[in-house]
Amino acid sequence: MRELRIRVLAGVFVVAGILSWAGARLWNSLGTLPSVPVAAPIVLALIAVVLAATALSLRARLKAQRERRPEAKGVDPLMAARAVVFGQASALVAALVAGMYGGVGVFLLESLEIPARRDQAIYAGFSVLAGIAVIAAALYLERVCKLPEDEDDDTPGAAPAA
Repeated sequence: MRELRIRVLAGVFVVAGILSWAGARLWNSLGTLPSVPVAAPIVLALIAVVLAATALSLRARLKAQRERRPEAKGVDPLMAARAVVFGQASALVAALVAGMYGGVGVFLLESLEIPARRDQAIYAGFSVLAGIAVIAAALYLERVCKLPEDEDDDTPGAAPAA
């Protein structure tokens, strides 16, 4: 399984932001811009909390297992792999959604004197922050579940893995 690349996430965020900003300008010139839902930052924050709680739980269980505590519950490798895949998918979607709301938020900065637009800009800003929290929690979960490097593969003269 490949690690998440911050460059890829940043690229998705920037491209989504630019396209969203351009789309918001076009949509606003043709009619009324759709509103940013109040639930967007709440849902993203809940996903970040779930990812962080999963990472902390797995970290504690892995630490207890390494220390060979008698009450330690083992970590099923398949469950850890599923958690990492969920985290990676969540990070990619969060980068896309945060970029989208970021682009709309930048567009809305032009009209902060209108109370409804100001509220929408605030919701968009909180959505971007919550999306960044999802990405941070996903990267932490991935780091917690990462296997230690196999030292035999790094020695000179070792046969390459097939």
